Parts: sequence; structure tokens; C-alpha cells
Amino acid sequence: MTGPSTVVIGAGSPLMGDDGVGVAAVELLRRAVGTVDGVSMVDGGTWGMQLLPDIEDAERLLVLDAIRDGREPGTVVRLEKDDLPRLLHQKMSPHQIDLQEVFALAELRGRFPSVAVALGVEPEVVELRDGLSPAVARALPELLDAALLQLRAWGHDVGQPGWEALLA
Repeated sequence: MTGPSTVVIGAGSPLMGDDGVGVAAVELLRRAVGTVDGVSMVDGGTWGMQLLPDIEDAERLLVLDAIRDGREPGTVVRLEKDDLPRLLHQKMSPHQIDLQEVFALAELRGRFPSVAVALGVEPEVVELRDGLSPAVARALPELLDAALLQLRAWGHDVGQPGWEALLA
């Protein structure tokens, strides 16, 4: 494989408690597996529209994020492409663009990846604070294992990292 056929985006804000789980996960994934042929890992944070080129250039998209699904906090959640929200909302400011709008714009332009999966964790606390809640922090190994499993299913050689040393 050549070029980033798969883009992994860690989304969310580390300043908002559990909303930062995607950013934490992509950083741990990057540290655990290093450079992987055909995979680009992006700390998407709250970049919004700046992520559009990464998303549109991907053949496959894997998003790591906090996902509210009404489950117990710390539950790992998986959404397939058709279940990913792609909405355009009226905004008070152009700075209010979120990942849903970026997905919607890529879809409208006919450039949303044909294969997309979001893996996340049901958040417990989304408020101005530093760090993940205990429930979400405990779910990180399961989220990372799910991300590795997905990357392997897409044909990427990501090895067999152990998370213990990275999470200590």
C-alpha cells in the first residue's frame, strides 16, 4: 500500500473531560504501533473544517471519539458509515463547525469515504475539566483493541501492541 488509504481521526476536546477520549486514543495508538504503511493518524481535536481534506482523501475512515448512545458510561460503541450523523445546522458563528458538518460537506461534494467506522466510548462527564473519568479511562484498552481489529480487517499490519505500559 502507498499513501494514506486509511485515515484515523481522534476527535474531541481534552479540555472537556471524556470528550477528549478520541484524542487520547489516537495518541496511544500512534505511540503503540508507530508508522503504519497506508495509515495516517490525525489528532483531529476540534479542528472542524480543517479535517475536510483528510476525510475526502481517505479510502477508509476510522473515527475515534466520545459517542453518546444512551448506554452506561465507559461502554465502547461502534457506528458504521450509514449510522454516522451527517447534518448541517444553522450556526451562530462559523467557528461552530463540528465533525457532523464536515461529514455532511464531504458527502455533498461526493467525497465521503466509501468505508467509514466510528469507534467511541459512552462519556460520563463532558464538562470543563482535565482528564477522563474513571469509567472512560478503563474503557481505553477495549477501544484501542477495537481500533486495531478494524485496521487489521482493512489489511493493515499493526502488530500486537500491549497497552499496559502505555496506560500506566
